Amino acid sequence: MPEKKYQNRGMEKNCFQIRVTGILIKSNKILVVKQKIAPDRNWSLPGGRIHQGELLEEAMLREMREETGLETKVNKLLYICDKPDETPPLIHITFLLDHDGGKIRLPANEFDENPIYDVRMIPVEDLTSFDFSERFQQIVMQGFPNSGSYMGLKSEIGL
Repeated sequence: MPEKKYQNRGMEKNCFQIRVTGILIKSNKILVVKQKIAPDRNWSLPGGRIHQGELLEEAMLREMREETGLETKVNKLLYICDKPDETPPLIHITFLLDHDGGKIRLPANEFDENPIYDVRMIPVEDLTSFDFSERFQQIVMQGFPNSGSYMGLKSEIGL
């Protein structure tokens, strides 16, 4: 009996969310979306939370299609990070993507509480002008050192 009680105790407290983010680079430009994500930040990488029963890759391809109109394929895993200060805590998984079809377009935003207002390819050297950290810009310009790694806190990759 005590074992069963232990198994059920605190299950709600152990919930967490998983978010996938895609990086698509073409001709030294990176795909970004304009969306209010913080009081001082309007631009981010495309991505979102996975749905119940969805594979990580499926979620990544769906989010890219929904947010940007682009068909992509996963090239490789870049980073896994934690963001424990979110409620519920967040596991953040970033993939490098390849373009596989489609053209950039604004999403319908019909079901989004936080709509996307712009989608564009920007020069990698301009990332800091689009609310990205210098740390993230360096990581991109260096070709994603330590890719495929668990990086600890999300801030370690500058996102």
